[in-house]
Amino acid sequence: MIKGRAIKYGDNISTDLIIAGRYFHLRSNFPELKKHALEDADPTFVTRVRSGDFVVGGQNFGLGSSREHAPLVLKLNGVGGILAKSVARIFYRNAINLGLPVLICDTDRINEGDELEVDLAGGTVTDLTNGARLTFGKIPDVMLRILNEGGLIPYVKKYRDIALPS
Repeated sequence: MIKGRAIKYGDNISTDLIIAGRYFHLRSNFPELKKHALEDADPTFVTRVRSGDFVVGGQNFGLGSSREHAPLVLKLNGVGGILAKSVARIFYRNAINLGLPVLICDTDRINEGDELEVDLAGGTVTDLTNGARLTFGKIPDVMLRILNEGGLIPYVKKYRDIALPS
C-alpha cells in the first residue's frame, strides 16, 4: 500500500513541463535539478509536495521528448506514484525503470489534496477523502517486481545471476 495526497493537474503535462529543457546543464546535479520539477506548470510544486504524494493528471501525461529526468525529478521530490487517464509510452517505461509507479485510471473523481491509498498488486486506488474506489489495469508481474526493488538497476543487480522466471 502507498498512501499520499493528490496533487492534481490537467491534460497534456509534457516532459518539458515536468522538467524544462533549459535545465539540461543540471542533468548530473540532482539536488539542484529537482528544485525545478513542474515549475512551469506549477511554481509551488516543490514547496508543497510531501513524500508519498501522488501526481494526478488527465490525458496524455508525459508526452514529448524521451526525457528520463522527467520521472526522476518527480521521484527525487518524494512522489509516490503517478495516476493519469493516459500516459505516453516512453514516459511510462522510464518511470517504471526508475521505480516510480504509473497507474492508468479515471482521475476525474480525484480532487486536489485528496488522501489516496494505492494497492499496486490489487489494482485499486481508494480515495480516503471522498470514498471513491478506482481500478487500474493489472501491472505485469515483471514490472511489479521492478517497482518492488526500487527500479530496474536495483532489480538487475539483485537478480543478475539468477535465471528470470518465464
